[in-house]
Amino acid sequence: MNELRVLSIYEGFFSGGARILHSDVVRGLGGGTQRHAVLSIEGEMHREATRQPMSEDACYRALTAAGVPVSALRPGGGPGASAAFTRRELAATARATAAADVILSLKEQPLALLNQAGLPYRPVVVCLHRSDPENQGPALDALRAAVASGRVRACVCCAESTRAAYVAAGIPAELTHVIPNGVDLLRFRPDADARAAVRASLGIPAAAPVTVFAARYAGMKNVPLFLRAARIFLDRDPDARVLMCGAGMTAANPELAADLSAAFAGAPGLLRRLSLLGVRHDMEAVYAAADVVALTSSSGEAAPLCLIEGMMCGAVPVATDVGDCADLVAGHGFLTPAEPGPIALAWSRAAARAADFAPALAAARERFSQTRMIAAYGAVIEQVHRDAARPARPARGGRTRGRGTAPARHPA
Repeated sequence: MNELRVLSIYEGFFSGGARILHSDVVRGLGGGTQRHAVLSIEGEMHREATRQPMSEDACYRALTAAGVPVSALRPGGGPGASAAFTRRELAATARATAAADVILSLKEQPLALLNQAGLPYRPVVVCLHRSDPENQGPALDALRAAVASGRVRACVCCAESTRAAYVAAGIPAELTHVIPNGVDLLRFRPDADARAAVRASLGIPAAAPVTVFAARYAGMKNVPLFLRAARIFLDRDPDARVLMCGAGMTAANPELAADLSAAFAGAPGLLRRLSLLGVRHDMEAVYAAADVVALTSSSGEAAPLCLIEGMMCGAVPVATDVGDCADLVAGHGFLTPAEPGPIALAWSRAAARAADFAPALAAARERFSQTRMIAAYGAVIEQVHRDAARPARPARGGRTRGRGTAPARHPA
């Protein structure tokens, strides 16, 4: 049997849950009946007060270490990169897509490239990871155009909230497949030794209640709300600690520095118990060291990877009601209103009841298996390849006809 050649197209490499998950899928499917490669539009990204060449990204390193070929369309990239594509870039894209049987688009942003006239036709699977398509700028229009042309043959949604939002935005329901996010259960697990080591390295007492916030610095994450809750949490309990991880979560980020000054005005001493850790490559250890994994997002989230990873390491999730968070947190932690007082109180209650939640978190591990998630992605790719022999008729009024498949929900 010939290998199925799959090309993933990324907007760029930078720290974020969608790229981590997609890179895990690519590595997990490669080496069997599928052969995967990655094309990044930008070779360098400037986000969250961070300049990052793709060669310094953890996902890039993991992919290349696994033998997955990774190339960049625009090696320089950066904030000055043009939105228009040059002849050279289109020629390179044509060569890359011609060498593939199926294309995976990580989110809808790369479709601006794939919609360019003259590229070889290859069936496209779009992997969607948010619940606010209307906030994706021109990317939603690019997705609609790719659907209407028949180029997009499937949309993999990481959560039910993602599917509902994109169907409401005009994406045909029959194209959608919900594959819930999963994580490496061998990596993300309770670990008493890692818990002790991380706490010792940060000077945190063994019994201190610890809340971790793992997110890139972005408006949708509502960092100011998190910090207002953190002030109440730290002020209420003199032993409490807060850890902040992710791109832009450093003192070098002037926007975060301004948020900290505003939230802790009049009580700067509390900041001695708040640690800015930036991007960490040992998040399993950081989660194991925490009692609570917090999320205060106001929009955009679907099935946040930080909540799943934290839960699998034994941290109790406390989240605002966005995306599929209510479903993720049910029976495992607390859902809160977007108000600092109730959030801080929920953190304290979650930390105090961590042992009570432990059995439910352990029982949920199978639901969040990465192995099942990867197998489900592989099945969609193979089905799209088989169906591609049947030409797709262009859609009318944003609807695609003649697909012949019903919406599917795959196991985690």
